Amino acid sequence: MRPALVEKDVTIDQVTEEVCGVLDKRPTGRWWGAFLLALAVLLTGAGMVSYELMTGIGVWGLNKTIGWGFDITNFVFWVGIGHAGTLISAVLLLFRQKWRTSINRSAEAMTIFAVMCAAIFPIIHMGRPWLAFWCLPYPNGRGPLWINFRSALLWDVFAISTYFTISLVFWYVGMIPDLATMRDRVAGKRRKAIYGFFSLGWNGSHRAWSRHESLCWILAGLATPLADARLQSFRSRSSLSITPKCSPA
Repeated sequence: MRPALVEKDVTIDQVTEEVCGVLDKRPTGRWWGAFLLALAVLLTGAGMVSYELMTGIGVWGLNKTIGWGFDITNFVFWVGIGHAGTLISAVLLLFRQKWRTSINRSAEAMTIFAVMCAAIFPIIHMGRPWLAFWCLPYPNGRGPLWINFRSALLWDVFAISTYFTISLVFWYVGMIPDLATMRDRVAGKRRKAIYGFFSLGWNGSHRAWSRHESLCWILAGLATPLADARLQSFRSRSSLSITPKCSPA
């Protein structure tokens, strides 16, 4: 027989209270210390980006035409982190690995935050981030001017938006039963209404679990090849970016 996951003699209600009780506790002094440290690092990064916008993207090494600058390097780094979270959660689900339940939430959340961090750098790379909406294929009144679909920067827009959407839906669908659990245990009307809205009327029936599992399988099947294709595109772009340009002669 398979060994028990919980060795002590506890009930399901006790396990639920132990897991969900973290959300009811107030932040400790250590949490506030880590938050202030992260806030200081964030403000430092915001100051550096402001200096880069006022000075020019040459401060990131983009005055050389055959090498990548600091922003694109960080962009690839964060996308790689996002790929790791997707592959960890989606591949383990496709292979029916039960131990994924201990890490899938953190892996999927890591993917979402990593993709959000990656999306910042192409916008800063433009030099004028307030004009980033020009990369979107929206109807405009600028005459024949349209976006360049052959631009690698536009590839990033479509790739990041698609990858972020799949990752966000995959993460949210997996949390629907957890949100329903929080809906049933909270006391306040406002919190119960919020959890009830995002739990989508989950009732824990056999039909709900069957459809939930089928949808998770579909999303995992979409996310896995998407992450692999995105990784291959970055490899091709990195090989092209370090190739010296030929002289007119």
